[in-house]
Amino acid sequence: MAAADADVIIAGAGMAGSTLALALAGAGLKVALVDPAPFEAQTTPTFDGRASAISFAAFRQWRAVGAARFIEPHAQRIEQIVVTDGRGPGAAALSPGPAWLRFDAAELSGRNEGEPLGYMVENRHIRAGLARSVADAGIEVLAPAKVMMVEFGSAVARVGLECGRLLTASLVVGADGRNSAVRREAGIGVLGWTYGQSGVVATVAIEYDHQGVAYEHFFPAGPFAILPLTQSRVSLVWTESCRRGAALSQVRAEIFAAHLRRRFGSFLGSLEVSGPRFVYPLSLQLADHLVAPRAALLGDAAHAIHPIAGQGLNMGLKDAAALAEVLTDALRAGEDLGALSVLERYERWRRVDNIGVAIATDAFTRLFSNDNPVLRVARGAGMALVNRLGPARRFFMREAGGAAGDLPRLLRGQNL
Repeated sequence: MAAADADVIIAGAGMAGSTLALALAGAGLKVALVDPAPFEAQTTPTFDGRASAISFAAFRQWRAVGAARFIEPHAQRIEQIVVTDGRGPGAAALSPGPAWLRFDAAELSGRNEGEPLGYMVENRHIRAGLARSVADAGIEVLAPAKVMMVEFGSAVARVGLECGRLLTASLVVGADGRNSAVRREAGIGVLGWTYGQSGVVATVAIEYDHQGVAYEHFFPAGPFAILPLTQSRVSLVWTESCRRGAALSQVRAEIFAAHLRRRFGSFLGSLEVSGPRFVYPLSLQLADHLVAPRAALLGDAAHAIHPIAGQGLNMGLKDAAALAEVLTDALRAGEDLGALSVLERYERWRRVDNIGVAIATDAFTRLFSNDNPVLRVARGAGMALVNRLGPARRFFMREAGGAAGDLPRLLRGQNL
């Protein structure tokens, strides 16, 4: 039998897929990355306008696989998070009402000395940093290349590309997004629904120092997030109905700026939108399973959630850390990397956490994206209670920081 082209083929060279590739290559596995978009396209300002909140535990993984040195210069520390609730403009008023929460990194145990709550990094800089690390590691990247077919045999999986090339490996990983070809070819179904909301994303230059504070204000139409970036800028995530979100993306710049100033408030001084505006429809989607024989899913191919808590990419990075550890341990034990008995360890590890986060974000979205007076009173009382209880605040911070539960070694900052 001819030798396989790789131990693991990863469909999707995005942020989760590239992180997995680095972890596996560092552990001695031969990896091939396949993606329709080459890295040069993924790092342009118009490819992905979002910025991601990266938990301190997930950032440890990038340190362990050698990518942090390229990403950290573009990372803004999140020292505090302020959450408020209300109807009126001025999303992060300096004198919030009783329904508010403040999370502070100084209160959090379980982090390494000096670690913040998390980091804000523009996705294009994350992609660029991972691309440099992948090149340094000598990982084979096939791009642009589209997966058209995957056959899952008893001893090997075969991946057919649009160009006609056929690749073989013990395992195929689907890190190829919501419309995953690997998931489809493995016969794994999905469950999900849309929220009737869109997230309008823009980068805004500010006059005053944001001091590393992230703000999330809940309006009846949805959350409005002001997230700190480097160079006196913030990333804006403005949730509205799909119709209003489309309108905001298309109006003249001066009209958008006027609406933004009214919603934003004046606490950060003058504002100037820099760069294009992006609109992303919001939905929830969960794969029925994370694995099948010779197939595994991670990132958006496995779960796509509402951005209300900023956990989407962090879930994918947790997936990558857990799958890398399972496969590395299996390699050292001489096991077949694509065997269902091996892959089910990954599913057992990640399935409950993924479902729990998806349920929690869905519940928060439905609880806060409305103006029901009864729910408004209830959530205000709940926020005020959590704000007064140190253990409750620290629980939520540990969850958001990715430090809760059974952590893979990479998320503890350890090598595989």
